[in-house]
Amino acid sequence: MAQTVLVVDDDPIMHQVLQHYLQRQGYQLLNAKGGHEALEIATRLLPDLILLDVGMPDMSGLTALRHLKENQKTRATPVIVITAQVDRATHVESEISGAAAFLTKPFRSADLLQLLHKILPPEQDQLPSVTK
Repeated sequence: MAQTVLVVDDDPIMHQVLQHYLQRQGYQLLNAKGGHEALEIATRLLPDLILLDVGMPDMSGLTALRHLKENQKTRATPVIVITAQVDRATHVESEISGAAAFLTKPFRSADLLQLLHKILPPEQDQLPSVTK
């Protein structure tokens, strides 16, 4: 069964880019356009990992992250915070709030994939088999 990643971003182009890339890598994607929707989806569907943008109009990603980590159902779900803000305060606050990793936009798809594999190793049945 494919691992599920919830992408939370108010930019539809970011959703399209991530959907195209991550589905090709074998991940199943869920999408949320804001923090409130992300909390509802994460609590109901329990994704394996969340990619969370910081700058959203309805609720900041950092506020959503704090809510996710306070909720018993979503507390253990790893969250990668994604932002165009390169200030140290945002990075530190995401770490304090419980983010598993921090990625600055624009980022390379290889960097995202490396983080995903580090935090969420590929499932054994998705790995290529080795024959002798």
